[in-house]
Amino acid sequence: MDDKEKVCRKWFKNCITTLLISVIGSFILFWVIDPYFHFHKPFDFVSYRLYDERYTNDGISRHFDYDAVITGTSMAQNFKTSEADRLFGVKAVKETFSGADYSELSDNLGRALKYNDDLKVIIWAMDFNALMRDKDYKAYDDYPIYLYDDSLFNDASYVFNKSIWYHGVLTSLYMTLTGQPSTTFDEYSSWEKETGYEHIMATYNRWEEKAEMTQGLNDDDKIMVEENVRQNFIELINRFPNTTFYIFYTPYSIIWWDFMNQEGMMNMQFDAERIATGLLLECPNVKLFNFNDKYDIINNLDNYRDKEHYGPWINSRILEWMAVGDGLVTKDNYQELLEKEKEHYLNYDYESIFKQEH
Repeated sequence: MDDKEKVCRKWFKNCITTLLISVIGSFILFWVIDPYFHFHKPFDFVSYRLYDERYTNDGISRHFDYDAVITGTSMAQNFKTSEADRLFGVKAVKETFSGADYSELSDNLGRALKYNDDLKVIIWAMDFNALMRDKDYKAYDDYPIYLYDDSLFNDASYVFNKSIWYHGVLTSLYMTLTGQPSTTFDEYSSWEKETGYEHIMATYNRWEEKAEMTQGLNDDDKIMVEENVRQNFIELINRFPNTTFYIFYTPYSIIWWDFMNQEGMMNMQFDAERIATGLLLECPNVKLFNFNDKYDIINNLDNYRDKEHYGPWINSRILEWMAVGDGLVTKDNYQELLEKEKEHYLNYDYESIFKQEH
């Protein structure tokens, strides 16, 4: 073997060695950081950025230490686990999903309950406007499946994912090296936007002519609502009788009620609420809350950024109400509460909202 061939072989070996060390080193770095908690629980010496719910939440369910979960759509994103911990005597995590449907939230909770036998409390925002949907309605289905199974064979999609390296691994590494703290569950997925009449009306297209008010749900629609609630709430709740489910109907603004009034759908909504409430109250481990009579909140448009979404201070109030039983719905009072709700919102002077000076 001449000197040239020796140099080439040495160069080749050095390249292979460097490549192997780089690959192994990169994998070790990735495994340590593990930005979506796919492999293990978070390390105390690493700072984590929590930001992508559908990539992060299942890892939280698998590997974090907790005995309570706060879940829901964007209506639940501003809950603070620190407040829930204090009020309910728990150690909570937040697993919200922007724009989620009932089935997505139910599926996620099912996995969390399977992973964690010690779950004592679920705080679950039940979007009031999603009652009249098919049980299998899907708002989002583009999931990173490789994060949701136990197979090692598809983890290459996680480890060698350029986007996850950039937004997850390198971001966490930078935060760690610069001494930045991890995202807290109070901060995770939270938002704060300007509220008030002008901001609500910027996204509200009000029907100029009011539609005729329907009498209520037809038989097929009643079956649809019942199947929706049974599949996505009742079946899960009944499988875990030792877990207490704090479920609340999300309190929307008076502008949302105007929307339902203008479209003639209010009686349909009341029928759907009656069906859902009756079903949920059959579960002894459910504490159901309805805040639609909090008129000081609902009529004050400074509490809302659009016709549905309330500001973070309302999330805090909701936790406080539930902790002391304010707004609790029972078998004894729910029929009376619903009749009062119907009387109020069917007869409200909605035109007065738009005549006021704002």
